[in-house]
Amino acid sequence: MDMIDQIVSLALFEDSGLGDITSESILPDARQGRGVITAKQDCILAGTDVARRTFQALDPEVALVFFFRDGDAVSRGDEVLSVQGDLLSLLKAERVALNFLQRLSGIATLTRKYVAALDGLSARLTDTRKTTPGWRQLEKAAIRAGGGYNHRFSLYDGILIKDNHIAVAGGISAAVQAVKNRTSHLMKIEVEVTTMDQVDEALAVGADVIMLDNMSCEQMAGAVARIQGQALVEASGNVSLATLKDIAATGVDVISCGALTHQAVSVDLSMRLFEAEASDPQQAS
Repeated sequence: MDMIDQIVSLALFEDSGLGDITSESILPDARQGRGVITAKQDCILAGTDVARRTFQALDPEVALVFFFRDGDAVSRGDEVLSVQGDLLSLLKAERVALNFLQRLSGIATLTRKYVAALDGLSARLTDTRKTTPGWRQLEKAAIRAGGGYNHRFSLYDGILIKDNHIAVAGGISAAVQAVKNRTSHLMKIEVEVTTMDQVDEALAVGADVIMLDNMSCEQMAGAVARIQGQALVEASGNVSLATLKDIAATGVDVISCGALTHQAVSVDLSMRLFEAEASDPQQAS
């Protein structure tokens, strides 16, 4: 079982693993039905794969038709998904599938706004590890659907020496050397800095990427001029739609933004269920 299937399994168990008193009382016998998920606002769609897996986990024979793909712009009133299968399974899957789609589409929608604000500028927008516990793979996919890029996925796939690492190591030079002594020469080393002195120290020790943490735009422009292309420059901290263009104008290469996940608002989607009839054209799909 891969990670997404595990997430789906946990979410379904949380919601109906011990039963669905209401639906099971109303539907003691198997009956077929059809559901339609509709957008109640304009948004960027994300989460179609995990929604599909949610329905299939409860009814492997379910028939699904998505009318849009992840990353597509959806308008209010558009039908996003048609799903046909066992009515009891559809009722049990409804809220979980909607939760996935609403949350992930919210992230993709907010990301698209940030990406649009950077149109014509060279800085790359990335996410952070500030994700919902257990949902990182899903939320980082939603970032990509919105047009953004992923930073490191977890602690295992990227070296980032932050302020607490520097504190316990006894300085930037000691921290970088400790990492170089243990890791492959193929791994890039990123160092978080807050002052110009730390910029100089990170350059001197050979950092590949320098993260400017919570600096003013004036300070960032000065740091970019000091670094002069010797390392990639990432800006982090106090990133919002209001500050994004000014940060990009300093000449940084990357802007990482935790708000893409921790400030995203779920979009409004709803699902209507209908009992399938023999004359229903969806019956044959």
